[in-house]
Amino acid sequence: MMQKYAAIEQHIKEQLALEFNCAPEDFECEEIVITKPCLHEKRRKFSVDPFFLQMATFGGNAVISAQEEIHPWLTEWSKDKKGFWLFEQQNYYELECELRKYGYKMALTHHMFLPKKDVPDGKPDFEIRWLEQKDIPPFYGKEEFSNALCDRFKPERPDVLAIVALDGEKVMGMAGCSADTPSMWQIGIDVLPEYRGRGIGKQLVILLKNETIRRGAIPYYGTSLSNLASWKIALGSGFAPAWVETESRKI
Repeated sequence: MMQKYAAIEQHIKEQLALEFNCAPEDFECEEIVITKPCLHEKRRKFSVDPFFLQMATFGGNAVISAQEEIHPWLTEWSKDKKGFWLFEQQNYYELECELRKYGYKMALTHHMFLPKKDVPDGKPDFEIRWLEQKDIPPFYGKEEFSNALCDRFKPERPDVLAIVALDGEKVMGMAGCSADTPSMWQIGIDVLPEYRGRGIGKQLVILLKNETIRRGAIPYYGTSLSNLASWKIALGSGFAPAWVETESRKI
C-alpha cells in the first residue's frame, strides 16, 4: 500500500502544480515558493476567477500563488519562516491585515486527506442504497445533506456517486463524492443528529472510498481543523492527513 500511496500523493502534487502555477517538485523543496495565479483548464473548478492568493503545504515548505503586487510583501513576510508555520494564527493575522489593503480576506483552511491504508468494506448493520449520478438530483437543496452533496448540480464538478444508510425508508446518513477532476473524487458525509454516534458515517465513507478506488478514481476528503468528528471519520476510514490549502476571497 505504501507504494500505491506514494503514487497517489504524486498525482495530487501534479494536480496542485497546475492550480498553483508551479512544478510538482516545488512542494518538496525547502524554500517557500511564490508564483503568479493562473486558471489552468484542468484545475479543480472552485472559482471562475483566479484567487488573489492561495497557499498549500504538504507539511514542509509552502507554495503561495498570489497577484504580483503583493509579492514583495509576501517575500519579506515569509522570510526565515518554515512553510507550514504560515498557516498558524499569528501568521494568518499578519497576512489578513495585508490582504485587507487590497479588499480581500482569508477564507477557509482545508485540511485534506488521502487514502493510506486498506479498510475492508465489512457488513454494515443497516440497509444501504447506492445512488448513481442520475439518482442524486432529488436530494439537492436538502440542508441535512449539504456536506455529502453540492447545493445543486454543478457540471464543472458533478456529484457522481453517493451511498445512503436507511432506517426503513428514512435516510439516516449519506456519503457522496464530487468529481472535482476526472481522477479526483472528493468525499463528503452527513449523518442526521438522531443517528450519530453509531459508526454510520465511518461505514459509509469506507464503502464509498473503496468503491471510488474500484472505479479507478482517487478518493480524497477535506475538513476543517476543529471538526474533530469529521477527522475521526476520516482516520477511521483509512484516510491520513496529506496537505493543507487555503485561499483568499473578496471582503
